[in-house]
Amino acid sequence: MFPFTFSTATDEQSALAAGAGGARYIAGGTTLIDLMRETVERPAKVVDINALPYREIELQPAHLRVGALVRMTDLAAHAGVRREFPALVQALELSASPQIRNMASIGGNLMQRPRCLYFRDVSAACNRRSPGSGCAAISGRNRGHAILGGSDQCVATHPSDLAVALVAFNATVIARSSSGERRIPASGFFKQPGTTPDQEHDLRPGELIVAVEVPTGSEMRRSGYLKVRDRESFEFALSAAAVGLDIGGGVIRSARVAVGGVATVPWRLPAVEQVLRGRAPTPQLWQEAASYAADGSKALSDNGFKIELVKRTVQRELAVVAGAP
Repeated sequence: MFPFTFSTATDEQSALAAGAGGARYIAGGTTLIDLMRETVERPAKVVDINALPYREIELQPAHLRVGALVRMTDLAAHAGVRREFPALVQALELSASPQIRNMASIGGNLMQRPRCLYFRDVSAACNRRSPGSGCAAISGRNRGHAILGGSDQCVATHPSDLAVALVAFNATVIARSSSGERRIPASGFFKQPGTTPDQEHDLRPGELIVAVEVPTGSEMRRSGYLKVRDRESFEFALSAAAVGLDIGGGVIRSARVAVGGVATVPWRLPAVEQVLRGRAPTPQLWQEAASYAADGSKALSDNGFKIELVKRTVQRELAVVAGAP
């Protein structure tokens, strides 16, 4: 770990001033501290923001507002969230381990760095960690890497389960700086690598996530999250699907589907959603819709199995959610 200065923000103004001065924000520290130990992250300044008042869980008729410092465990345990947003709860409970969920904040979860062994190995080429150095994963060990949204610069998958559900359900990330507040659609918050893989999100220098808002609705109440992984706990997804369906009058009135574990960002599936709308729910429909889940995919040497896996993941979760009361 490289030397750094540490301070504690006692109010929002001091936190934003520290961020504008180049400090890195820390809450639970479940990602940043690990990366600092491995010298992947080398911030000169770190500011603790746990004293800030971003701990609300407010369920309103039109939306759910979650403060950035709410812990993952607390959000998953909230009775109203469990009733109205089952996919969010399932995504949270399938993340990491109970100990980490007790520490990790919602804002920090969205700011996780890539899942890639080469990113964490400072001796390996990684364009996210060192722009212009290359991407060792493209011709290396890439079984867990992306089949969607990659480029010749990076093929690392996004690690957050929660983010997949937030993108599926049109959530908004609320960020604040000394210049004011900004509302960022979750679908645009995470950036595909393209030619600038080191630019992972839409936060501007000095901005701090203060809350996330998720609209309420029928699709959120009838929703679920399926995570397929090599082991049943403390493991990243090989494939995952967040699904929400509004079913009435014998047809699917609207659908929300996004996948994780297979893309460089949480990946919405509008083609799948389009197939579902206005159709009667049947096993044949789930298979037909899911056949579009890997459209545009590009397999690497070791991850071609994900093309079929993501289709099956979506198909299975569509059936589960449609059968839910």
